[in-house]
Amino acid sequence: MNKVILMGRLTRDPEIRYSQDGSLPVARFTVAVDRRFKRDNSQQSADFISCVAFGKTAEFFERYIKQGSKICVEGRIQTGSYTKPDGTKVYTTDVVVENAEFAESKNASSNSNYQSAPQDGYQQQAPRNPAPSMNDVAGEGFMNIADGLEDEGLPFN
Repeated sequence: MNKVILMGRLTRDPEIRYSQDGSLPVARFTVAVDRRFKRDNSQQSADFISCVAFGKTAEFFERYIKQGSKICVEGRIQTGSYTKPDGTKVYTTDVVVENAEFAESKNASSNSNYQSAPQDGYQQQAPRNPAPSMNDVAGEGFMNIADGLEDEGLPFN
């Protein structure tokens, strides 16, 4: 079984390209995922994981996800290799994203300013109503929107 689930923040806006015939969107991005342990007492360490999404999932990233967005992605690991013009071989490892969801509301992401944990040591609890997922947004034109969600938290104009 080859299954990966990651939660983290995008390090920069997704890079969107299209297949040679222009029909298939491809989104490439990197997710910074905090490690569960710290190397020393003062520094949180993170892994920077390369991801790629195709089709509707890539369109979701193009429209709604930007640098600093906290997301949860599900997919599979894919390895590959290529040879540079100078003859050196490069090995690659990517997560091919099959599903993605917002991991926090738009308001929470704009208020966080990418800060670490509060000084008092308490973490903010996740919202009780889940944010819309890629399946909700890219579905049949309808979304499951939780009660009490303000308009500025919605992923459309």
